[in-house]
Amino acid sequence: MSELLLRLESLAHTLPQRPETAIVLTLAAYFAGLKLFSWLRSPAWCPPILLAACLLAGLLALLPLGYTEYRRGVGWLTWLLGPATVALGVPLYQQVHHIRTLWKPIVLTLPPAAMLAAGYAVGIAWLLDATPTVLASLAPKSVTAPIAMGIVEELQGSVPLLMGALLITGVMATLSITLLARWGNIHDPRVIGFALGVNGHAIGTVRAFDIGPTAGAFASLGMSLTGVFTALWLPLMWHFVG
Repeated sequence: MSELLLRLESLAHTLPQRPETAIVLTLAAYFAGLKLFSWLRSPAWCPPILLAACLLAGLLALLPLGYTEYRRGVGWLTWLLGPATVALGVPLYQQVHHIRTLWKPIVLTLPPAAMLAAGYAVGIAWLLDATPTVLASLAPKSVTAPIAMGIVEELQGSVPLLMGALLITGVMATLSITLLARWGNIHDPRVIGFALGVNGHAIGTVRAFDIGPTAGAFASLGMSLTGVFTALWLPLMWHFVG
């Protein structure tokens, strides 16, 4: 019996150090978040990605696994963000006919919306005496994660801080747009979807597909265009101002 307890104790200390442990924990938290989201009857205020993040944070707090070791263990999952960035060209190509039909509203609304999303976050943080690292980490908070990570590295910000900002932004943008659409009596799925994609990146896009295929298509379009536009102007503007 004592030998079994010693083996279990040894396993409890060595298991968190194995690289596959981080991957298993991540996938387990994600699928548990999906189940919990379904059990809660799909609330708009609490998407499954938020539930999964909270569950994963709780697991990491209980296990002797530091963030550095965890991030090293999920390195290949992070690597997959590269192909995901390239894959953003697929929904963009699929919506070329929408771009041609609605290019004027898109040109008029997308640039100021993307600039405002970065500007107000940086402005508020600057008024609160945030460090340059924090400012750089918050600037691309409304861009989908694969592109935002590349931007924040260019700006010399913090990727962990960025990921937290992305999660909060996606959840709050999705909730706010849903409530504002009801308050403003807006029912056009193109408008709602595009707003969710521009402001809520991937989390908003998932919500848009819940509304319908048209909203999801325009959310993918808004998310893709916002990522491309921000990746072009934000580093140039940042280095110019800095």
